[in-house]
Amino acid sequence: MDEHTAITGRPVARKRVDAALRSRANWEELVKFCIVGASGYVVNLAVYTALLEGAGLHYVLAAIGSFIVAVTNNYAWNRAWTFRHARGHFVLQGLRFLVVSALALGANLVVLHLFVQAGLGEVAAQAIAIVVVTPVNFVGNKLWSFRRG
Repeated sequence: MDEHTAITGRPVARKRVDAALRSRANWEELVKFCIVGASGYVVNLAVYTALLEGAGLHYVLAAIGSFIVAVTNNYAWNRAWTFRHARGHFVLQGLRFLVVSALALGANLVVLHLFVQAGLGEVAAQAIAIVVVTPVNFVGNKLWSFRRG
């Protein structure tokens, strides 16, 4: 190991990234996560629209309400299917999932607000905001909520 590698760790990190990208299991998890995410997306938008238009809530309150329903759906499916091999303590893992999801919600609310202020319709803005923050959710849940070991 040369001095640069010992100090920065870049070649080691690069090898880990390369190995992760070559792993079929990681790609299968990503596909499953996206399928679960798609179901959560539909749940989120359906509940958001019902709260916004049916209950007359402000778009931020509607986004928070739909988040609670969608995050429950996503945790159940990701625990049972996507990351079933990495099940930890139900409550602790659920709390981690909630923390990651809350961070994603914060990012979602910022993006949602920016799109609404830019003149995009509230439902369209939410639909785009969910897609924009999905990578934050996957990485956080893969590396922390459902990490192995």
